[in-house]
Amino acid sequence: MNSKDTADRRSHLVCDPAELRSLFLFEKLTDEQVELLCADGRIEIIEPGLVFREGDAATCFYVMIDGEVQLTKLSGGTEIETTRTDYRGSYAGAWTAYLGDKVDQTYNGSMYVTRRSRFFVLDAGAFARMMHDWFPMAVHLLEGAFFGNRKSNERIAQRERLLALGSLSAGLTHELNNPAAAAVRATSGLRDRIAGMRHKLAMMAQGKFDTASLEALVRLQEEAAAQVAKAPELTTLEASEREDLLSEWLDDHGIDDSWNLAPNFVQAGFDIDWLERVSATLEDCQEQVFQGAIRWLNYTIETELLMNEIADSTTRISTLIGAAKQYSQMDRAPFQVVDIHDLLDSTLVMLSRKIGDGVRVVKEYDRTLPQVPCYAAELNQVWTNLIDNAVYAMQGQGTLTIRTRHENDCAVIEIGDTGPGVPAATRSRIFEPFFTTKPVGEGTGLGLDISFRIVVNKHGGDIQLDSEPGDTRFTVWLPLHRPEEEGTESGDNQAQSEANAGGQ
Repeated sequence: MNSKDTADRRSHLVCDPAELRSLFLFEKLTDEQVELLCADGRIEIIEPGLVFREGDAATCFYVMIDGEVQLTKLSGGTEIETTRTDYRGSYAGAWTAYLGDKVDQTYNGSMYVTRRSRFFVLDAGAFARMMHDWFPMAVHLLEGAFFGNRKSNERIAQRERLLALGSLSAGLTHELNNPAAAAVRATSGLRDRIAGMRHKLAMMAQGKFDTASLEALVRLQEEAAAQVAKAPELTTLEASEREDLLSEWLDDHGIDDSWNLAPNFVQAGFDIDWLERVSATLEDCQEQVFQGAIRWLNYTIETELLMNEIADSTTRISTLIGAAKQYSQMDRAPFQVVDIHDLLDSTLVMLSRKIGDGVRVVKEYDRTLPQVPCYAAELNQVWTNLIDNAVYAMQGQGTLTIRTRHENDCAVIEIGDTGPGVPAATRSRIFEPFFTTKPVGEGTGLGLDISFRIVVNKHGGDIQLDSEPGDTRFTVWLPLHRPEEEGTESGDNQAQSEANAGGQ
């Protein structure tokens, strides 16, 4: 509906100072002030329909004399009713005009009238001027409270980010240390095995193998190296049974330390049939030469296994660094169009130490979900807060479920846990600043508030909680289409105050 349509549904009446004084908002004003209100404002009768829309320039302050209003907020692309009232004196519109250009002067919600209603309407500029002229001390107090609270929230939120960063850095350092230490150990072991192979090579150079046997042994070595890469996965019981059989075979053929060699052959996927082929190839050799050949092949297997371990460790390090870069969005523009699953996966990697072994992570991703326009680094902070809370609630034991789906031109992300749930009495306050269900000293109550502002204020989405014992889910809606421009956070308290415009 355009502005002309709205204007066509309005009619103006004469303002009666006595009627204005009957409204609780103006009952303490002087006669002169009420007269000025009538002179600068106007009485309008508005037919049912839209009065103003969320996001439009806030030009008027509305006070209801009689009728009924409905206030709504956009959430995930859908209008959600926040207030419906017929209380005389209920107000809405440009009520923060007195803050001037220090805040965005736009309507923070939409207002409808559900039946023919009568309003006192004051232009935003006149309302701001009257507030400064009549209540200068109140304006200073309101400004101090508004901006002081915003600055306090920003400072504490910044500290929360730094604390979270420190925790993640410690976790990342720990995660990097494990594969790095494994690579160092494998490299040291590899050096020893190569030294052993050089010793056996010197023995071969002494001519103790004929040409045919040597060629066969080299072929077996190549086969052994290739076999390591495709070794089957065995259960602990299967591996143990095969080790016993191979150890007995090695003992029967006079090989020392069979208990030490058998696990390597089993891990590489070899069995007695393969060892029989080695024995047949070298049947004419002396026992000492046969034992040296077995050890030569064992060195080959160990070398391949150690190189695989080094490759796995360095790949793990590379993966962790890649996840850290994805999580921090290093060297990337703030606003991007991204695969939301990449952000979720990088957050899980960064929090893997905190999640621990007792929590089973289930990922139910809709891979057909389109890419999402967003502030990626800030969304990672949302996932961090939600996953961290879920893990805390489960006390290290349970199932963490992350789902994605496509719904009403929005990407929907669910993060659920099997913890005890959020008590019904506190669910309505869960997104309030400084409200926390954690014990004193363990939470500041800002994680979910920050998450709410990132999702709702900065991305135009929505976040909600559904909870019962054993099934707590935070659901986030993110619009799939929005302008690719730098967003600004609107006043946090302003949005909440708008919902109280029903004269409460």
